[in-house]
Amino acid sequence: MRAVTPTRRPGSSFVLCRRERVRLPGSGLVLVEPHRHTLGMSEKQTGGPSVKKVPEGDNRMRLVCPDCGYIEYDNPKIVVGAVCWWQNAILLCKRAIAPARGLWTIPSGFMELGETTAEGAVREVWEEAQARVVIEDLLGIYEIPHISHVNVIYRAPMTGPEFAPGPESEAVELFDWERIPWEQLAFPSVRWSLERFRSGQGAAVQVATHPVPICSALG
Repeated sequence: MRAVTPTRRPGSSFVLCRRERVRLPGSGLVLVEPHRHTLGMSEKQTGGPSVKKVPEGDNRMRLVCPDCGYIEYDNPKIVVGAVCWWQNAILLCKRAIAPARGLWTIPSGFMELGETTAEGAVREVWEEAQARVVIEDLLGIYEIPHISHVNVIYRAPMTGPEFAPGPESEAVELFDWERIPWEQLAFPSVRWSLERFRSGQGAAVQVATHPVPICSALG
């Protein structure tokens, strides 16, 4: 027989089930084990949040577990990337994956757990272009509310001329400004980042106000 030990989330009016008490048959022993909904706190478990409702004290629809009240929060995704260059030539990657396969982009991708945005940008440059860079400063933030993405873009000079396609790139190339394939850029955020870099101005925030074609769904 299972008995649930609820705990209240700090600053909230709802209850999370942190532990389960499991009573062993024929004995007075009770084992305490992590509850299936909160084990790891990052994985959606089978039989977990399944009812969409506005929780008490909230003002948005969330997925809620009807058994224990655990609430799953679906938050915006952070995309990190960089405009990289070597001797005035801009590093671009030709995408090998959807969306926008075959089009050109700056190295960028989703931020991973346990890293800063700058660390994530350096990692993405290496994964997509096999290039080493140093973060110089923040170029800007490009917000895309209609798909709940926030792009954090840095200026990052390369430490050497070496580069090569990573698993998600068909090709990687250094482009003089006049040779940049403007009509074959993958996402509006790429054009904005390049133009912002060219302007030499400080960090800025840009909000994408209109939905974009499916090939540009990430930016």
